[in-house]
Amino acid sequence: MKTFIKLILIFLPWKIRRWILIKFFNYKIHPTARIGLSYIYPQYLEMKENCLIGHFNVGIHLDKIIIGSYSHIGRSNWITGCSTKKKSKHFSHQKDRKSELIIGNHTAITKNHHIDCTSQIKIGNFTTIAGYNSQLLTHSINIYENRQDSHPIEIGDYCFIGTRSTLLGGCKLPSYSVLGAGAVLTQVFNKEWIIYGGVPAKPKKEIPQTAKYFSRKQGFVY
Repeated sequence: MKTFIKLILIFLPWKIRRWILIKFFNYKIHPTARIGLSYIYPQYLEMKENCLIGHFNVGIHLDKIIIGSYSHIGRSNWITGCSTKKKSKHFSHQKDRKSELIIGNHTAITKNHHIDCTSQIKIGNFTTIAGYNSQLLTHSINIYENRQDSHPIEIGDYCFIGTRSTLLGGCKLPSYSVLGAGAVLTQVFNKEWIIYGGVPAKPKKEIPQTAKYFSRKQGFVY
């Protein structure tokens, strides 16, 4: 019944739907923020000024989604996790795990991406998850311990992630970086102004600090 009610809410006029989400779901949604025809029901949702979730997205089984000002999620993205509010034997050994998606300001996730927030995924300001079919996967099977395991993913400010990239739990892409198309990021990198690429991803080339993408004052690139 709860699932049916949530489905019905999607088709209500946005002003009515927003009021219901704030009143009965205790979400915090700025008057200028908006959700399209999408099934977005984490335990807690916060949408700041002028942010947008487009059509045909799913966001479920997370503790929290926070979207910063002027950021947007395109369409047909699958965002899921494993909420710590519900007991799960798979991750009972991880007492400090957070099933969250935290997005900064002026950041964009385009379309047809899979974002697994079993552990926290944090994306900085002015970053783009570009193209199609990238995967951010925080959980996997630990073959040494024979159990499910998860680790957070961190993406810095002013990053660009190319199409069909894969980011695995425990990895970090530093600010002012590019992850090339088709790359697989598996570890922590800290050096900025670098293009990372390959399988697994490694530093490939320095980025000149005059590159205009990394100094823009608004997220959308015309």
